[in-house]
Amino acid sequence: MAISTKENPDPSVLMTMSVAKQTGSAFEVLIIFLKLGLSCFGGPIAHIGYFRDEFVVRQHWLDERAYADLVALCQFLPGPASSQVGFSVGLMRAGHLGAAAAWTGFTLPSAILLVLFAYGAGNLHGAIGAGLLHGLKLVAVAIVAQAVWGMARTLCPDRERASIAAIAALIILFSSTSIAQIGAIVFGALAGLWLCRNGPPSEPGHVGSNHVVVPVSRRVGTAALIVFFVLLAGLPLLRNLGAGSGPALFDAFYRSGALVFGGGHVVLPLLREAFVTPGWVSDDAFLAGYGAAQAVPGPLFTFAAYLGAVANPPPHGVPGAVLGALLGLAGIFLPGILVLLGTLPFWDALRKKSGAQAMMRGVNAAVVGLLGAALYNPVWTSSVRAPGDFAVALTGFVLLTVWRAPPLAVVIVSAIGGVLLALFSG
Repeated sequence: MAISTKENPDPSVLMTMSVAKQTGSAFEVLIIFLKLGLSCFGGPIAHIGYFRDEFVVRQHWLDERAYADLVALCQFLPGPASSQVGFSVGLMRAGHLGAAAAWTGFTLPSAILLVLFAYGAGNLHGAIGAGLLHGLKLVAVAIVAQAVWGMARTLCPDRERASIAAIAALIILFSSTSIAQIGAIVFGALAGLWLCRNGPPSEPGHVGSNHVVVPVSRRVGTAALIVFFVLLAGLPLLRNLGAGSGPALFDAFYRSGALVFGGGHVVLPLLREAFVTPGWVSDDAFLAGYGAAQAVPGPLFTFAAYLGAVANPPPHGVPGAVLGALLGLAGIFLPGILVLLGTLPFWDALRKKSGAQAMMRGVNAAVVGLLGAALYNPVWTSSVRAPGDFAVALTGFVLLTVWRAPPLAVVIVSAIGGVLLALFSG
């Protein structure tokens, strides 16, 4: 370490001092994130608002600009943005144990509730049970339509990005291959590099500078990125060698989590391709679980716990279903965590490059198209089959977009609507 003076302090000394000042306990982080995991409804954008209120306004763990920069980083990367923000806050507060505590506290409540729903959904019979499940499928129509509407207004504000979104949607709608999602994202990146260089420049960074300490070295960051790509390339090879259902499930979740840009709802078409297309989960069960995921707090990615529990082929039975849920959670969250750890040490320099910013504008626009295609197929085509179905979905959409109703209220209204439709049609 270089010798420092008061007039010209060595940056590493400043960072060490800042670490000592900022360090808290992992238990403290766990308790606060457990409270958030039990109370954060409304999706990733709402979660980011809850986090700001807790960690900037109440706890003063971060200042406003540092928090905004952290959010920008997590929206830049693939993976669940709100969970990545929470993981980063825990990491900066209490090191790697704090990061694990933050993820556990925020994720566990909704994961447990969705596994319980997976067990109970099989016991829903008769008109009321069928109507309830159909109502949850109609929730997905309203939720995804709201996501497409909101994301299009933010991420496709000009002709160039609107065109990228439309072409990406066409790639998905008219392709029957399993790599269409990857192709749409790659197209968005290349088109953004060509068409989207005129966006506003980013402000000077704070995360990764001396203002906010990142307790991840560049060596650890590089190792995390290597692991990310090794798993992305190696898991399909292991799956093709016939290693069993466990590695196959983990690979399906990992690939879905590694390719998600733009928030939790975008994982819907990726997971459907991974689980419904090969016949592991039926379309009805998939959309019912997705609807139930809107009724619980915490990250939408815990939908993976439900899919892991209901997936067929094995694992079967209670122990197998729990194992499947754990594989789902580990597989879908791990890539986002790895790429976050790999990017944090380099973020302050990367975010200033105009080419990287242009590519991400194109990727975000392609994500809108990908989600728009998913709104049509499978969400709309498998749920809206009669005027009554459209009425329930439209009511949910208006409640979300105009009345700003919480998603839990929309889930309740749609479930009641589905039951009433089933009773009157029966």
